[in-house]
Amino acid sequence: MAPTKKVGILGATGTVGQRFILLLADHPVFTIHALGASSRSAGKSYEKAVKWKQARPIPDHIASMVVKPCVSAEFAECDVVFSGLDSDVAGDIEMEFLKANLVVFSNAKNYRREPTVPLIVPTVNTSHFDLIPHQRSVYGQSKGFLITNANCSTTGLVVPLKALQDAFGPLKAVMVHTQQAISGAGYPGVPSLDILDNIVPYISGEEEKMEWETAKILGGSDGKQFLPLQDTTVSATCTRVPVIDGHLESVSVKFANAAPSIEEVYQALDKYTSEAQALNCHSAPTKAILINRNEDRPQPRLDRELDKGQTVTVGRVRPCPVFDIKFVLLIHNTVLGAAGSSVLNAEVAVAKGLI
Repeated sequence: MAPTKKVGILGATGTVGQRFILLLADHPVFTIHALGASSRSAGKSYEKAVKWKQARPIPDHIASMVVKPCVSAEFAECDVVFSGLDSDVAGDIEMEFLKANLVVFSNAKNYRREPTVPLIVPTVNTSHFDLIPHQRSVYGQSKGFLITNANCSTTGLVVPLKALQDAFGPLKAVMVHTQQAISGAGYPGVPSLDILDNIVPYISGEEEKMEWETAKILGGSDGKQFLPLQDTTVSATCTRVPVIDGHLESVSVKFANAAPSIEEVYQALDKYTSEAQALNCHSAPTKAILINRNEDRPQPRLDRELDKGQTVTVGRVRPCPVFDIKFVLLIHNTVLGAAGSSVLNAEVAVAKGLI
């Protein structure tokens, strides 16, 4: 099937923008129509404007595209706009695009807390798309809307938590310790003298985001407002480690009801499916959660690319002497944890007839 939707990419020269380009270059539904970046890059060909940091080369048909300024008039022909903008500039630009009646899928944090903006992890809570009619009424839009995806570390966490919540009922408490890849800091990112032979036990704003985003994502909605979880407490500790891609997270969970057995947990995680999979979306993983029972897995270098980088790998499920169970998970932070989430969210929106 020939691509049917024209897309624009904001922040196209950044690391998230580069990942958008790789994910969309040969997409069966979306075709890249416009690239946007800062005034320093606008007017240049993409290959001259970008410091390309991906393992694969710039697609030939993208290299010669002229970069545009990030103003809505330059993207008026786009059916979908993906934003990989830094949060310090994303707020005003994304709102200008929304008010221009454009569809925006944002990787930035600026509107995640907004009461009319869904915060969607595509293999968890696509039911929150139901708030789009209300959002359109608030902003007076006929076809435009704004969707945000979650922080990369939160995205990895909520996929197995959703499976456990669905299978065993409410979660009383969650404790998570992350070991996050340096690509999550963008480019140039963390200085080499800070990260080589080292672990940095602090990432600004990350722990707070994991703690409140989880409640919004795993909560419900009534079509006009979100109903965040009230009785689930999340405590996060976030660290930066010298790994290029792939966030590893150690998670402990206490259930509100009787704790399941370890085998029951494995079965619930293995059987979990999402709406994105049921809709046969192009980027949806074969399995939302991949189980690896080897005692030393998952590992970033070995498991981050599995299932197109759109799955969460879980292993080492075992009893927890403080909570009920504990396990280790891995997410590819720049695919499902960033650009890949936005692309899959957009595919779901197309399947639902919202675009």
